[in-house]
Amino acid sequence: MQLGPPYHVLIDTNFINFSIQYKLDIFSSMMDCLLAKAIPCVTDCVVAELEKMGQRYRLALKLTKDPRFKRLSCQHKGTYADDCLVDKVKAERCFMVATNDKDLKRRLRKVPGVPIMYVKGHKYAVEKFSDDLGNF
Repeated sequence: MQLGPPYHVLIDTNFINFSIQYKLDIFSSMMDCLLAKAIPCVTDCVVAELEKMGQRYRLALKLTKDPRFKRLSCQHKGTYADDCLVDKVKAERCFMVATNDKDLKRRLRKVPGVPIMYVKGHKYAVEKFSDDLGNF
C-alpha cells in the first residue's frame, strides 16, 4: 500500500471530537478536502482511548463503529494512542494522519512524508509536508 487515492487517513480522538463539535461529516469533508476518496482509519488504541473517556464521548465512539471506518488492529497492549499512531506511520508510510493535537502534530512533522489533516474553521485542511521522503 502507498500514499495516494484512496487515501488511508489515521484519525485520532481529538480529530473525531473536533469534527463532531463543528458538525462536520468526516466522510464527505475528507473527500471535499482531498478531492479524492478517503478511507478513515482508527486503531484499537484510539477506540480504547474513546472507551476510557466515558459517556461524554459516546457519539465519537459510535462513529468509529461505522462500517465505512477501517479498523486497524494493534500488536501491543496499553499503548498511548498518540504513540500508536506515530509508530504506525513510521512502520507503514502509506497513511495521512488527521489530528488537531499540537503535540502529536509536532511529533508527526519529524516523520518525513507524512501529511497531516486538521480541522480549520468549519472544514478540513492539510498541512504542507516536506518533500524529503526519508529512507524507506
